[in-house]
Amino acid sequence: MKIMKPIHLLIIIVLLISNFQESKAQDTESISGLFPGISFVRFAQQIESMSSYRFFFSKAELENFQVNISAKDNSIQQILNAVFDQTEYRYSIDGQKQIFITKYNALDLRLPEYFFNTNDKVGENDSLQRQNDIERAYSRNKLYVIGDPGPQKEASLKGNITGLETGDPVYGAVVFEKAEYRRAITNEEGFFDIRLPVGRHTLFIQNLGGFVEQRQISILGDGILDVAIEENIISLSEVTVSSDRMTNIARPEMGVQKLDIADMRRIPAILGEVDVIRSILTLPGVQTVGEASVGFNVRGGAADQNLILFNHATIYNPSHLFGLFSAFNPDVVESVELYKAGIPVQYGGRLSSVLDVNAKYGNSEKVKVSGGIGLLTGRLTVEGPIGEKTTFLVAGRSTYSDWLLNLLEENTDFQNGRAAFYDLNLNLSHQLNNKNIIRFNAYTSNDNFRFDRDTTFRYENLNFNLGWTHYFNEKFEAELVLGRDQYSFGIEGRDNAANAYDFGFNIQQDFIKANFKYELDFRHSLNFGVHTISYQLQPGFIRPSGLESIVVPEKVNQEQARETSIYIGDNFEINDQLSVSYGGRYVLYQFLGPNNSRTYASGQPIAAPNLVREQSFGPGEVIQNHHGPEFRISGRYILNNISSIKAGYNTGRQFIHLITNNAAIAPTDIWKLSDNNIRPQWGDQISLGYYRNLKVNKYELSIETYHRSLSNLLDFRSGSTLILNSTVEQALVRSEGRTYGAEILLRKNVGKLNGWLSYTYSRSLLRTAKDELAEKINGGDWYPNNFDQPHNAVLVGNYEWSKRFSTSLNANYSTGRPITLPVAKFNYGGSERVFFSDRNAYRIPDYFRIDLSVNIEGNHKVRKLAHSSWSLGVYNLLGRRNPYSVFFTPVNGVLEGYQLSIFAQPIPFITYNFKI
Repeated sequence: MKIMKPIHLLIIIVLLISNFQESKAQDTESISGLFPGISFVRFAQQIESMSSYRFFFSKAELENFQVNISAKDNSIQQILNAVFDQTEYRYSIDGQKQIFITKYNALDLRLPEYFFNTNDKVGENDSLQRQNDIERAYSRNKLYVIGDPGPQKEASLKGNITGLETGDPVYGAVVFEKAEYRRAITNEEGFFDIRLPVGRHTLFIQNLGGFVEQRQISILGDGILDVAIEENIISLSEVTVSSDRMTNIARPEMGVQKLDIADMRRIPAILGEVDVIRSILTLPGVQTVGEASVGFNVRGGAADQNLILFNHATIYNPSHLFGLFSAFNPDVVESVELYKAGIPVQYGGRLSSVLDVNAKYGNSEKVKVSGGIGLLTGRLTVEGPIGEKTTFLVAGRSTYSDWLLNLLEENTDFQNGRAAFYDLNLNLSHQLNNKNIIRFNAYTSNDNFRFDRDTTFRYENLNFNLGWTHYFNEKFEAELVLGRDQYSFGIEGRDNAANAYDFGFNIQQDFIKANFKYELDFRHSLNFGVHTISYQLQPGFIRPSGLESIVVPEKVNQEQARETSIYIGDNFEINDQLSVSYGGRYVLYQFLGPNNSRTYASGQPIAAPNLVREQSFGPGEVIQNHHGPEFRISGRYILNNISSIKAGYNTGRQFIHLITNNAAIAPTDIWKLSDNNIRPQWGDQISLGYYRNLKVNKYELSIETYHRSLSNLLDFRSGSTLILNSTVEQALVRSEGRTYGAEILLRKNVGKLNGWLSYTYSRSLLRTAKDELAEKINGGDWYPNNFDQPHNAVLVGNYEWSKRFSTSLNANYSTGRPITLPVAKFNYGGSERVFFSDRNAYRIPDYFRIDLSVNIEGNHKVRKLAHSSWSLGVYNLLGRRNPYSVFFTPVNGVLEGYQLSIFAQPIPFITYNFKI
């Protein structure tokens, strides 16, 4: 029988005493208090102030985690169990009432079972492992006395972090001390330098993605501490994080909806491909005028009033094939945020909403390949590391069949057409050091289609930008981004050689963004910056194609402008219940030469007979200035543990307009910059909401109401020509608008059955501006906008039969959109004429559709060539002939009415997805 070593005996005595003290203290100390939707950092501070417990955790991991509970004479275990219920966070408590918060696995504070094993038959490897565990446990509990005593209040602790197995320096390891919130990050040589107050501390060391080491130190003066840590990496690539269940209640902004890629995968989409645009159409307040429509409408706003961002790039056309597919490859998208109200102060230039699509930057551990093969499209994504500091992602998607168009409604322009598209993505990220990151994003898409043999349509996006993020310290960071966004479309007409033509339009914008974030203290978080956009716009041109063409070339003058804005905002947590987000922007817009400026007689309509003079301006000369402030404020008041109310008000200006007479965006629509005759659009919105979580956060309920006033909107005069019109201001009528409504969202987040039900009541009305001197549409009365759809309801349901099989259903109902119809006919001048109703006085029939999909995951074997899944189902399960439009055409001298349906029958789909 061997005698126990003194160090073993000492450790076991310490642990027994600690366990006895822990049990005794935790049985007697109770906690009471109200913690209404506060951050976890503040929650920990409050617990520490009212008890003898101390928290140790990564602030970066828990900075967005919200606590929303009440306690009355509860133990710390009961409170933490409630806080971390159904989350990825775990906790451990030692005998000194130190609480350690970790992800996925609780920190094991026990010694190995064989710590005191004296069996001589233990193998060499087990013996070595046992000895390593003993030494590691001893190192974690030993008190390291560092430096010599002196008069100083703070001391510098330096050292090197190395790998336990390799002995190599560990770059990017975090060395932190919780009580004083001190932190340092190791450089390429594994060196760190951290200043700490003189006294006793617990020091934590963590390699990113690895295990946490700790050292008990008593620092008396400047000194050195070298530490060897575990280098085993825990793979988290397939873990779904869901720690934001209280965000809807706690965040001060309202009208914000967030979807991650997991949410979007559960929504049945046409042809089985995850679709960003169709996903947000299931949210309250978001509508579209119909199938195969480009763009979307938010809270009664026009499609051009949405700012669509893709990793800082502005996307002017967010779809393929007239809206059948989103322009965003689902394998590249990480998450989507839609701001309908309470738009953050750093965004501007649009009146309705901001859709911020965040793309991935590539896997940092190994090269991965993923993709999918469907009935109409195929896609492939490759991502991975380049060395130790760089990651890449390359993705492509394309069509390879026109079978879908042959299934569409007979006798339509779509049927028997030919269509193709592709999009490409390249994202790079390079970490220069622990304070500097450089990112590059590039995206291009191209659509090419025709409805007959003679006319071909095409449009494309081209976007690229370079960003640099610099961390001054843990409180202050900066981001600088510069890039270019381009959008163009063209039409090739080849009806006959004599009339062959090329028609086109393009817009280009160069931008610079400088954004800053500064955490003033735990109550104030500031963000401020400067944005500049330089526009170059070609409103349209037509030219002959071929030597035999007699088409007369024509070109509208190019337009240029510069938009500069400065902004500052603050998220202010006034107290535990009241939080406010507020800020302002100031925008300066300049319409620039070379171009001509037309001036019309004062007090007269803008029309050719009233033109007074036309003045030419040279390159860079300022033709017209527009400027002014914009305000943003929203606040949240927490009523109790499970509910809150919010209110918000924001104003905005929009300097670029979409000139169209269609309900949906069409390839022939053009954009127009504000000038001396076309004023910037202006809008302000007030909103109020109530938010409540039910059944221990299993359900979310939100009710929001809003009212928006709009001015300087553009409508067209009856019979006017908008294409290739060099004096387009003469064809437009300045209008004002108002939108109002209510949105209800009931969402179930957990369980085998999950999903959401949304209902929107929304009105969008227009009338000719009171000071407009031209014709008054509908006699100057209010009339419905082209996309006014009062009622909209969406049901998204998912049922997980097992880990591999799930079923998704999507049901959608909406009111038919407005339409102008012929109501009578009469003879005039010896010919028959048609008399039309007031504008948008009627509606097409209501819309209703059900989609169904089944998702089948491959087996969960770890060792396999590829992890695969299948998505199959039916779009428009009931085969309902939903109307896209109603139109009238003379046939043999008689005016006949027709209803156009895009998908007039069930569309089956099947898609194979894989990951390698």
